[in-house]
Amino acid sequence: MDKLLSNGFNNGSVPEDYIFPPELRPGNHKIPFSNIPVIDLDEAQNGDHRTNTIKKIIKASEEFGFFQVINHGISVNQMNEVRSVLKELFEMPAEEKQKLYSDDPLKACRMYTSTINYATENVHRWRDNFLHPCHPLEQWQHLWPQNPTRYRECVGACSIEVKKLASRILSLISEGLGLKNGYFENDLTESMLLNVNHYPPCPEPSLTLGITKHSDPNLITILLQDHVCGLQIFKDGKWTTVEPIPNAFVVNIGCQLQVISNGKLQSAAHRAVTNSSDARTSAAFLVGPSNDCIVGPAEALIDEHHPPIFRSFKYKEFLYYYRAKLDDMGVVLKSFEAQKS
Repeated sequence: MDKLLSNGFNNGSVPEDYIFPPELRPGNHKIPFSNIPVIDLDEAQNGDHRTNTIKKIIKASEEFGFFQVINHGISVNQMNEVRSVLKELFEMPAEEKQKLYSDDPLKACRMYTSTINYATENVHRWRDNFLHPCHPLEQWQHLWPQNPTRYRECVGACSIEVKKLASRILSLISEGLGLKNGYFENDLTESMLLNVNHYPPCPEPSLTLGITKHSDPNLITILLQDHVCGLQIFKDGKWTTVEPIPNAFVVNIGCQLQVISNGKLQSAAHRAVTNSSDARTSAAFLVGPSNDCIVGPAEALIDEHHPPIFRSFKYKEFLYYYRAKLDDMGVVLKSFEAQKS
């Protein structure tokens, strides 16, 4: 419990077990803003613009693995309420957070620090994390914290709307890939986790990271960014910063969409950096398959000219390997490649 950074950090320097090797540190140089596309989802409602919107989403998913969406149907008030209650969560007294803290990776709703591999990792990440399932809501909501008092109502209402938003985006992606209508409306999207990352101010942000370079293991992630910069994506051999656009959600392609699209869509590597003055809290809604769901390249995308790049597997098999090899996504994806005949 005393590991939580949000309980207060009084030392003027970063502890040695939070300092990354020189080649992994973000350094002091300013990372420029990226030009990831911003998609206006209102345009997808209009028949004349729908096709063009779909093309933009597919192109962004191929080139960046990321895009931002505006006019997505979730109110500004609801977004701000969620931001507010999540900040309140990490500002609670230590004894309240004690009720949520757990080192048990099997506990459905828990707060922890750095990563699930804290006990064995060489270097800790500069973040606290709160993780729990949020779909189907009625199955999980009773396990959520009772403090802050508005947490269950506020986050529950937003979870429902984010799940609808993810379904809309996946429907457009499905159409853009040429898959049958409703391709993702089954056990491919049966689970949704809320992964809240809290990055307190860091005395020496050039030496440490909030989250190291990784790709998301799930299908698709809908991210409610803070107003504070911190998310960076890796493209063409360099890092760029994702600018927080007011009232937008960041969408990123997960590994399962890369597999289903047979490599057409990219699950881009990204990381989170810290800063010395402002706390940052972001809420990632991770939409993914059920544990026993079989994932593989969509049959409609396979032919003699486009052989399968990946083999089929149970999602829980992928997750198990992903957690064991958290820092090396190249190794993870390579291990699920199809055997060449």
